[in-house]
Amino acid sequence: MTDPYPAGPPPGQPTPATGAPRQEEPSLGQLLGAVTADLQKLFRQEIELAKVEMRTEAVKTGKAAGMLGGAGFAAYMVLLFGSLALVYGLANVMDTGWAALLVTVVWAVVAAVLYVLGRSRMREVSPKPEQTIETLKEDAQWARHPTR
Repeated sequence: MTDPYPAGPPPGQPTPATGAPRQEEPSLGQLLGAVTADLQKLFRQEIELAKVEMRTEAVKTGKAAGMLGGAGFAAYMVLLFGSLALVYGLANVMDTGWAALLVTVVWAVVAAVLYVLGRSRMREVSPKPEQTIETLKEDAQWARHPTR
């Protein structure tokens, strides 16, 4: 007796060996569609994970910034009351007006030095993300010529 289906029975027909219906194999288009769907799902999940991580880090950063702001205010108060104490301490040696002027001049010198240092450092700052731009250029070059 010859096998009526040498390549196997058509889909849905039972196979002689197992008696179970033969399953249709997915086409290349279906496989490609499944891979694309999986990649899209993976990409969405990665973006969602990044959002969650960014929110978590933003909360931590906000709390740390609040604490640094509080520390800055406390330092300001220390400097204010320390300056007043210095004025009153110098008032024992000289007139109170001259003592206040002397402390003011000291603070003006400190402010000028900090301004000059800050301005020179600000000129060194580049607003463009140079390294990111370079890697994006490399990625684009590779995408155009992946065999190089």
